[in-house]
Amino acid sequence: MSRQESAKTLGQKLAAGLKAWRFGTVLGAFLIVVLALGWRLVDLHVVDDDFLRKQGDVRTIRVEAIDAHRGVITDRYGEPLAVSTPVQTLWANPSQADPDEPRLANLARLLEISEARLRKRLADYSGREFIYLRRKVQPGLAARAMELGIPGVHTRQEYRRYYPAGEVTAHVVGFTNIDEHGQEGIELAYNDWLSGVSGRKRVLKDNRGRVIKDLTLIRDAAPGHNLELSIDLRLQYLAYRELKAVVGAHSARGGTLVMLDVDTGEVLAMANQGSYNPNDRSQLEPGNLRNKAITDLFEPGSTLKPISVAAALESGEYSTDTTIDTSPGYRRFGRFTIRDFRNYGVLSLTDILVKSSNVGVSKIATELGGDVIRNLYARLGFGQPTGIGFPGEAVGVLPAPMKWRPSEEATLAYGYGVSVNALQLAQAYMVIANGGIRYPLSLMKLEAAPVGERVLSEEVTADVRGMLGQVVARGSGKRAQPGFYSAGGKTGTVHLVGARGYEDSQYKAVFAGMAPIDNPRIVTVVAVDAPQSGEYYGGEVAAPVFSRVMSDALRLLNVRPELEVGATPKTSEQTGERG
Repeated sequence: MSRQESAKTLGQKLAAGLKAWRFGTVLGAFLIVVLALGWRLVDLHVVDDDFLRKQGDVRTIRVEAIDAHRGVITDRYGEPLAVSTPVQTLWANPSQADPDEPRLANLARLLEISEARLRKRLADYSGREFIYLRRKVQPGLAARAMELGIPGVHTRQEYRRYYPAGEVTAHVVGFTNIDEHGQEGIELAYNDWLSGVSGRKRVLKDNRGRVIKDLTLIRDAAPGHNLELSIDLRLQYLAYRELKAVVGAHSARGGTLVMLDVDTGEVLAMANQGSYNPNDRSQLEPGNLRNKAITDLFEPGSTLKPISVAAALESGEYSTDTTIDTSPGYRRFGRFTIRDFRNYGVLSLTDILVKSSNVGVSKIATELGGDVIRNLYARLGFGQPTGIGFPGEAVGVLPAPMKWRPSEEATLAYGYGVSVNALQLAQAYMVIANGGIRYPLSLMKLEAAPVGERVLSEEVTADVRGMLGQVVARGSGKRAQPGFYSAGGKTGTVHLVGARGYEDSQYKAVFAGMAPIDNPRIVTVVAVDAPQSGEYYGGEVAAPVFSRVMSDALRLLNVRPELEVGATPKTSEQTGERG
């Protein structure tokens, strides 16, 4: 073989070996890569699977709260008084949001907030992941905000409390704060019952924090329990309308009206002036928050005279035919003098109430003793909680001295020296109206008749009701006559107490009564504070409110009219008696 051919053969062998080596190298490298990838797959899907899943979940899966629906408050017929409706809350993640984002100007205008303050908050809280932009807005507004597509801006569903009757039921129902925690009224007293228990769920979110889908339910939200109040919304509107009208007509400082069911002790209406709108608290005055029917105390004045007469009848020492000489129309106790409107002379027990004689009822108290009258007041509930469970209830003052002074016995008999709230006064008249049974009062609708306590006999209460009927028929309560229904009640006019004692020119006009008088269905107390129109007596200011409210209320309750057209007393007639 020639040298040239040998060199060629060697070159071919070298080329073939180099080619085989390259192939082996590439194949080996490929196998190494495959093995590396395989191992990596095994490592990712087997060895580090749990760790990686957890890391992924941290970045995309969140646990969110599910707001619980607060219980609904209704009147006795199911009319809503407080409801929670779904709304949207706008919030931002400052770590994702750019304070210099141009679209923030549009968002600020849409939400009616300061653009400068919005940008400053995003910059100041850049290390945080959550700040509120605006809470509890209408879903349509939230949708328009999200259409702006601003990074870091999100929404979440919450609930907002609405009060369909507004200021009409504000003092009874109360209101919640923005987090739906009760702050006043029934909302506060029954907050735990009404509040639900929030739930929790896992959700999948994208890198902008938007929920893609719900994954699992950890715990479902438990809604709050509903409440059915004893309030009749029809009567509540009626009471509120008439009370507001009389306060406006007499330029009064305020007023209160309470209406009770005689046979159950349920509160059918409870209204106050001034009031407030729980749906719009921008003009809220703290003084208007009080439910004055329960929290405010006053001396009931002549409205307690029927109870003093009941104590006299119960003692057995007096009867309906007993007469008392009230001449000369006044009584002196040292420097203190009790006066009647005029000298009425000899009066029967009935006429003592009809004429509202301070002298007559004070003579009864002197003979009976202060303890006898005071003990009956206590049995009727004065100086004690009504058991209604309303926040801020005032129990009043019922004196119990070791030894009564004659002037204290006298003034106690006609409602001075003792303080009550309007609800306590209504409870006392309820006992007279239903034949002597004191029922626990209730703001909740009762499914069964309550168990009451007898505190007066049927005979005594029947006699007192007859006397109260005469007060309306021919006495100081003539203007309380409710249209075609009979009624009974008592007027009261008391001095208001100021910083220096009794105010000479400021009065509270009160009327407490029941209807129909032969078989009472409702008891109502009306109190008007400091009327400024020139009229201030209970028979002039409060009694006409009782007349209008009771007339309409009895018709609404389908109580059959008793009186013929010709038998209806003229409510404009004045008698000269003052109570």
